[in-house]
Amino acid sequence: MITSETIKTQIETGLPCELVRVEGDDGYHFQAVIVSPEFRGKRMIQQHQLVYRALGDKMKQEIHALSMKTFTPEEWADNT
Repeated sequence: MITSETIKTQIETGLPCELVRVEGDDGYHFQAVIVSPEFRGKRMIQQHQLVYRALGDKMKQEIHALSMKTFTPEEWADNT
């Protein structure tokens, strides 16, 4: 079974991030907050595609649902 920590590590490995938080305790449904400079100038769908790419086959096989909130570092600073 996949864990929140496994997802977090996979995202951090595949995408330069300043912050990654992943929660979910049932092994199927997860929520993530991801802050990356790679999101600058990209629409939300493009940001999510970068995360999906970082997760690779896990998104197709092991993760049933992943709800994401993606931010650039500047957006994150404005929201905190």
